[in-house]
Amino acid sequence: MLRRRERDGPLQSLARSSRGFGPWRIPRRALVGVATIGVALLLWWLATSGLRLLNPLRLPSPQEVWAAFTQISSGQGYGGATLWQHAAQSLWLVAKGFTVAVITGVPLGLLMGWSRRAETLINPIFLLLRPIPALAWIPLAIVWFGLGDTGKVFVIWLTAFVPSVINAFTGVRNVDPVLIAAARTQGASTAQVIRHVVIPGAMPLIFTGLRLSLQASWTTLVAAELVGAFFGLGRVLNVAGQDIFPGMILVGMAAVAVCGAVTTWLLGRVERRVLAWRPAV
Repeated sequence: MLRRRERDGPLQSLARSSRGFGPWRIPRRALVGVATIGVALLLWWLATSGLRLLNPLRLPSPQEVWAAFTQISSGQGYGGATLWQHAAQSLWLVAKGFTVAVITGVPLGLLMGWSRRAETLINPIFLLLRPIPALAWIPLAIVWFGLGDTGKVFVIWLTAFVPSVINAFTGVRNVDPVLIAAARTQGASTAQVIRHVVIPGAMPLIFTGLRLSLQASWTTLVAAELVGAFFGLGRVLNVAGQDIFPGMILVGMAAVAVCGAVTTWLLGRVERRVLAWRPAV
């Protein structure tokens, strides 16, 4: 065993040990994550219920948060719907806004990165609108689209659109010119170069932009739903704030975190499938 470890080297031994422990082979990263969450929950309980160091109106105890979760998860609901209905509404809005941003932002970034003329024509307008925060568009979106879902999707699209464009543009510009020249010398057309060289080369940065866009979509969604929403996790936070219900506020925040983590994980799965040619880290 000692000879084998010496032959493999320290990096291989570390990689092998990080795969898990015992017959169940639980990843070390998962164990550390569970332990960290456990310690945080213990400190939370001590500060609120155990030692009562914090006022319940400032930070509710785990029991109060659980009671709020039970209330909103049951048929009684909160803010006009149950937690699952609020979460489904928010997921639907994020999915629509994010999808539209991907469909419009990525091609525009690819176009600007490939064509200097397109960059010259479009970039001045993009630079003019880019510094405006998406939240500043909420009043105008209400005037244009009312209090329905269209205005919220519009604001989410604005937020997710910018990272999609920037990272697609940067991804194209970072493609090695030697690869493009080599493809042209082999007789590849412009369409073939873009399809087989430029887009695959830009994909890593494109997915980086998509992750940023997805995160920004959730942030903007909650802010948009704070105003004029009939359902959604943002409405839960708004109503709970008006009712001075800290336990429900934490439930709404946790629901946003879980939904954001799930959608990010799904996007990561798509990225690993699309970029299967990349070596595993």
